[in-house]
Amino acid sequence: MGLLIQADRRATLTEITTRYNRGMQQSICEPTTRTTLRLIGYNSRRPHRVPLISTTNRKKRLQFARTHQNWTVEDWKNVAWSDESRFLLRHSDGRVRIWRKQNENMDPSCLVTTVQAGGGGVMVWGMFSWHTLGPLVPIGHRLNATAYLSIVSDHVHPFMTTMYPSSDGYFRQDNAPCHKARIISNWFLEHDNEFTVLKWPPQTPDLNPIEHLWDVVEQELRALDVHPTNLHQLQDAILSIWANIFKECFQHLVESMPRRIKAVLKAKGGQTQY
Repeated sequence: MGLLIQADRRATLTEITTRYNRGMQQSICEPTTRTTLRLIGYNSRRPHRVPLISTTNRKKRLQFARTHQNWTVEDWKNVAWSDESRFLLRHSDGRVRIWRKQNENMDPSCLVTTVQAGGGGVMVWGMFSWHTLGPLVPIGHRLNATAYLSIVSDHVHPFMTTMYPSSDGYFRQDNAPCHKARIISNWFLEHDNEFTVLKWPPQTPDLNPIEHLWDVVEQELRALDVHPTNLHQLQDAILSIWANIFKECFQHLVESMPRRIKAVLKAKGGQTQY
């Protein structure tokens, strides 16, 4: 029966039972199939979702990991992490389920690749470092270079100069088009004596610990006794949750960076469990 699972992870209980009974003298029922699968270690789970990484970006991820493989936690404490995230008023958990054993969550046959998508909701930009949780800025429209320049000058600059007065800080941003615009590059160039922009490879959410803070916000939103019914309430809830994230939470994420780098090296630039 295990071979049937490995051939089609998404098969339903009915399909597995039907396929197993083909050619068998004595048929089994679906409850027996479920019991048998559990006995040999298989359970029905939602698949782990990972980005589809191109060959080129896989090489860039590997190169980044090699460059930073000797960085210690003390080195990573000098990095300020930033990102944007969108939170929707209504959520969809998806209906895809697969059969897997407990240790197979990252097996290629048990993964579902994802692509970025838009949608209605509240978009925010945030940043943090090991030292402190930074600002969370609501974005009322699609983020363009002009709006991002305001964020950089009004929030990134004072954060970096305050947290890293010795000019030894690194600012992390992803490769979104507005982040790479000429006016942004020129601004960073003018302030390169105050902090350094960390060169970041594409498709690396597993190397960006702020992704886990977005997960914390998402989980807390779902756990609210009274769920937001409009975007204004949603924004207020997001800001409140962010402000109350424990220091131990984001410090632990920064402390995980050496392990994340090792995982990318082990995966030869491929997707990791983070």
